[in-house]
Amino acid sequence: MKRLDYVFLRVVRWSSWPLLLLVILFLITGYIMSGRFGMSRFMDEKTALTIHKLMHLPLLVLLVAHVVPAVYLAFQRWGWIKRRNHPHATTKVISNSP
Repeated sequence: MKRLDYVFLRVVRWSSWPLLLLVILFLITGYIMSGRFGMSRFMDEKTALTIHKLMHLPLLVLLVAHVVPAVYLAFQRWGWIKRRNHPHATTKVISNSP
């Protein structure tokens, strides 16, 4: 596995858990604001709106950090993007034997 592939895989794996928690919190604050399913009893609408608005940027950053490497790795797996050879991996070995 190439170094870039390894880094992308680690980013995808490590960004998934905070992204999952943030999406769940985003949905919960949205339901609290709308008052559906009796969730408005957990906090008032103004606090939920403030928290909901503060989560837009972290959600976007985590989503991009998770999706872009995942799509790149998927394209490589499907053969749509060819794996690049490392320039030092294709060095020619010269032997002195006849």
